[in-house]
Amino acid sequence: MQKLNSVPLRALRAAEAVARLGSLARAAEELRVSPGAVSQQIASAEAALGMRLFTRSPRGMAAAPDAIAVCALLTSGFSQLSQAVTLARDHREEVLTVSVAPVFASRWLIWRLPEFQKANPEVKVRLDASIGLVDPRHGDVDLCIRVGRGDWPNVSSERLFSQVVFPVCAPAVAQGIGTVADLARMPIIREPHPMFDWDAWLLPGEIDPGSLPSGPVFSDASLCLDAAISGSGVFLTFETLAADALAHGRIVEPFGRRRATQNAYWLVAPDGRPRRSAKLFRDWLKKEIAAAGFGAERGNLREGT
Repeated sequence: MQKLNSVPLRALRAAEAVARLGSLARAAEELRVSPGAVSQQIASAEAALGMRLFTRSPRGMAAAPDAIAVCALLTSGFSQLSQAVTLARDHREEVLTVSVAPVFASRWLIWRLPEFQKANPEVKVRLDASIGLVDPRHGDVDLCIRVGRGDWPNVSSERLFSQVVFPVCAPAVAQGIGTVADLARMPIIREPHPMFDWDAWLLPGEIDPGSLPSGPVFSDASLCLDAAISGSGVFLTFETLAADALAHGRIVEPFGRRRATQNAYWLVAPDGRPRRSAKLFRDWLKKEIAAAGFGAERGNLREGT
């Protein structure tokens, strides 16, 4: 054990992450540092151990032939350290760490958490708002709420509800919309890299998505929704983002039609027996989702559309 004192723990952790994930960039995302910082830690680990740990290839970083066994033991060791931390935490206050996209957290989940805390005062929920696909098998994350196809390997994925999309705008803007064709003369609010486009909502023969006019562009969906609330145009949104603004009348659905995309929301956890706090949160979350009515398609277009 004394030999560990000569090797920085952070350097070993960086080496384990690179060996497991296969690239500096992915390791940096998991460790929440820059790729340059990971590279420096790898150099530090190699200097302390006196051996080359990785080789580069077109597909990324791979353990050097002499270091394959070393990297495997590092992964095993850090996994046991993570289990030890979890076990110690379970004997203290029940802390449940949930990784969730920032928009889902800020626009919907965080406003409902007080009810969970009131019903379960012994569980302290910590939200880890991140756009990265966190692996709940490593680190201190207990559960993840993800959007996708649910085909992530080596984890347990439970489908929560379909991702449903629909156009929204301010009430004043909606007064000038009578049919889907009217979208061709409305400013369309967009994100630079959306998860879905207008063809996810438009029906064949209605209007060419490419003919929709340009409008304000904002860096994320939350800002786009705020722009729609302000009257800047029409935005194609999704339920967890727009639910509260709709309920309070700040925006409206000019067409009353919702369509499901190919994606869904999933609750992702490590394989194995879940912690008691994770089961409590899962049951509560599913009740809240059911009460909100998320995931249901609607097809009642307004008369004349």
